[in-house]
Amino acid sequence: LTATPNRGDGQGLREVFSNVADQITLGEMIASGHLVPPRTFVIDVGAQEALGKVRRTAHDFDMDEVAAILNTAPITQAVIKHWKEKARERKTIVFCSTVAHAENVTEAFVAAGAAAVLVHGELSDADRKARLADYETGSAQVVVNVAVLTEGYDYTPTGCIVLLRLSSYKSTLIQMVGRGLRTVDPEEHPGIVKTDCIVLDFGTASLMHGSLEQEVNLDGQLHQGEVPTKECPECGAEVPLACMECPLCGYVWERHHDVMPLADFVMSEIDLLKRSNFCWCDLFGCDDALMAAGFNAWGGVFFLNGRWFAVGGGKDLRARLLAVGERTVCLAHADDWLNENESQDSAHKTRRWLRESPTQRQLQFLPPQYSQDFSLSRYQASALLSFQFNKRAIHRLVYAENERYLEAA
Repeated sequence: LTATPNRGDGQGLREVFSNVADQITLGEMIASGHLVPPRTFVIDVGAQEALGKVRRTAHDFDMDEVAAILNTAPITQAVIKHWKEKARERKTIVFCSTVAHAENVTEAFVAAGAAAVLVHGELSDADRKARLADYETGSAQVVVNVAVLTEGYDYTPTGCIVLLRLSSYKSTLIQMVGRGLRTVDPEEHPGIVKTDCIVLDFGTASLMHGSLEQEVNLDGQLHQGEVPTKECPECGAEVPLACMECPLCGYVWERHHDVMPLADFVMSEIDLLKRSNFCWCDLFGCDDALMAAGFNAWGGVFFLNGRWFAVGGGKDLRARLLAVGERTVCLAHADDWLNENESQDSAHKTRRWLRESPTQRQLQFLPPQYSQDFSLSRYQASALLSFQFNKRAIHRLVYAENERYLEAA
């Protein structure tokens, strides 16, 4: 199992692995609700032509040359301006080319009124931990780094990635952008709702590599060449195919991930429900409350004030908030909760008993009108009872999180 099947140096892994058993793409993870989609802005601050001439070293582009181009006061001020316009309220990770470049960028954020900390490889472990703690739990909104947070770092409320460096390898670009694609656990970060990640690319990484998807090639080779582009219908600017919003005039294309149309997200939600081991019931016929239940656990998704909330609980399991935000994300987290706490045999949707009529004991606990509903199944009755018995806990969790969100906003 690996997140980086293609080596940056182009050497193949065929000698280690004979075949690829399966590949899960970023698009699939986004469509299934396990990652949020990136919104990419490729912003030319007058440096793209010069950046295109930067020489490559044995491992990457020459970062001193990159810094000589990007580490100027006018460009840094343009970076701050675009960040304020598009992401000023978001927790942000900035990737710079050199330590001197990062120091100047950090100072510019602070001067603009944004609390920022700097992390680089020359810091002691104690200093690094203290600065990251200030970003995660303190007042800092921005963390600027130099090749430290590229991989292995995970702070899920991060909602903006700023790229102020080049990247020879597509895997490095994926890793940097990936720092902002994780979904948020509402119990760990109450009041935070995250539905996407803004990527501000002031270099040429997105132009060079295009789509964030990566085809596995065990034989190995580096692919070079022009990335496909498209023309903005409003201003005529040529932008990467991956862009969803024109960086010059602000024209918005239909929301998608790379070249994936919006319809794929809708279909993936339907597929998610079909693939689920559990039968999801529309509790009240309004499509704003869905619930599934097993023998030991239950999960539900509920709509309130423009947001979806996922809640899970069960026998000897306290009710807890699982996710907040997009419907697909909430469905994915609720389904994961059921799979974690139930066996596949416990209440599999193919079991015949699920479609049988409710028992008399079930009907005793349901409101009187359900006794006249001859289409009601035993499983639907079970889902309704799970909601009824846990209604107070569900309301408490959903309304409390909604209040925290309103206060934070």
